[in-house]
Amino acid sequence: MDRPPVPSRFGRRVDVDAGETSLTLLESVRRREADGWRRLLDLYSPLLRYWIRGWGVRSEDVDDVAQDVFQAVAVGLAGFRRDRRGDSFRGWLHGVARHKALSHLRRRGPRGVGGTDFLENVPLPPVPDEEERALIGELYRDALETARGEFEERTWRAFWRAAVEGVAPAAVADEMGVSPAAVRQSKSRVLRRLKDLLGEPPRRVDPGPAA
Repeated sequence: MDRPPVPSRFGRRVDVDAGETSLTLLESVRRREADGWRRLLDLYSPLLRYWIRGWGVRSEDVDDVAQDVFQAVAVGLAGFRRDRRGDSFRGWLHGVARHKALSHLRRRGPRGVGGTDFLENVPLPPVPDEEERALIGELYRDALETARGEFEERTWRAFWRAAVEGVAPAAVADEMGVSPAAVRQSKSRVLRRLKDLLGEPPRRVDPGPAA
């Protein structure tokens, strides 16, 4: 049986050496390892630019603000903690980005209607809009593609059927001739690896329209 396809925004996957598979994305970045930074930039830059544009930063300034954000991440990541339920790296990055966008807009000129006074008083949206959801989906699909090559076919199939397609572990077990516990273990192993790659637990596994 063929392995389910996973579409990718970049047309390639970020290779992870076998000796690095236990190293999480955030640990790798904290250690200032080049591979970790490349993964972080590949995964989060599109979403970061979307946020920055949405806060009113001019198109020609978006990359400069994004660079400021990643510099702040390099300095502040050591202090990032998940102390409360629901804390995530993406949420922390969102807060850093918003602060940098505000600082940029303050430097650009006086406050006024539609300027930083307006931005500071606008509540953060409770849920992502359609474009942001699409970008988060791309982020997850890139992580799926990276993880895909690190597991045996049976492990990946059990994960895919249970986590992505939503089939009950008992049904997957009957289909594959294994125990439900083995299916749950396969699902857990891949989800744990996705957490390593994303820097946070995936809240939703979306295979994309081509899967």
